[in-house]
Amino acid sequence: MGGSDGAGNRCVGLDQVSHWFPGTDLLFSRLDATLQTGTITGLCGPSGCGKSTLLKLIAGWERPRRGAVARPGVTTVAWVFQNPHGVARRPAVDHVAFPLLAQGMGRRRADAVARGLMGRFELQPVADRLFSDLSGGEAQRLLLARALACDPDLLLVDEPTAQLDRRSSAAVNRSLRQLASQGAIVVVATHDVETQAVCDSIIDLAAAARRELPATVGTAAPGGRASLAPAARRSPLGASAGLAVTRGVWP
Repeated sequence: MGGSDGAGNRCVGLDQVSHWFPGTDLLFSRLDATLQTGTITGLCGPSGCGKSTLLKLIAGWERPRRGAVARPGVTTVAWVFQNPHGVARRPAVDHVAFPLLAQGMGRRRADAVARGLMGRFELQPVADRLFSDLSGGEAQRLLLARALACDPDLLLVDEPTAQLDRRSSAAVNRSLRQLASQGAIVVVATHDVETQAVCDSIIDLAAAARRELPATVGTAAPGGRASLAPAARRSPLGASAGLAVTRGVWP
């Protein structure tokens, strides 16, 4: 799993990351954190505070307006979106087998491995059920199983329990812990206090909206440093040479 070879050197570093969109207030300011393999980091805060935006910055899909995001050793990224999407008329097992087939595994072997992965997420009884017939919790766990099949170094999960009942949410939260235990760096955006409870560290974006940036930006907007649990530490990676770094600059 995204973690066997060189896992000890793999991490994501946020170094003084600040972000906003043109014509809008500052989302967050001066975030510092180091996200390690085998851990779950929660991104928390009210709607519109920038949780999904920070996921994009961590993935490298967008550049921060200021600061840097470094991803040494991270070569594969998987993203599980808030609303689980699948192919309605395909069996559930095919959704997990597909990335294995894409990696060159034979069909029979891929099917067997996919069923084994689904078993880790309590999905073996629905392996042959059509995606359209799955419950919301089953569909969400299926996409987490597919993420495991992709063997990611970095897994980003956006509001995985937002539309689930308490029992389904608990199963999804157990699944997140399994993914981390396989060696992935797991980052989850969530409002759910029970999901937050399974995280090793929390970045509170509400706290990151209470400090002013220098007036050189133009109109000063509120911003602040994130609140981090002990597992997330200040990252020196933004200034390091030879790393995969997404760096932002003042506009």
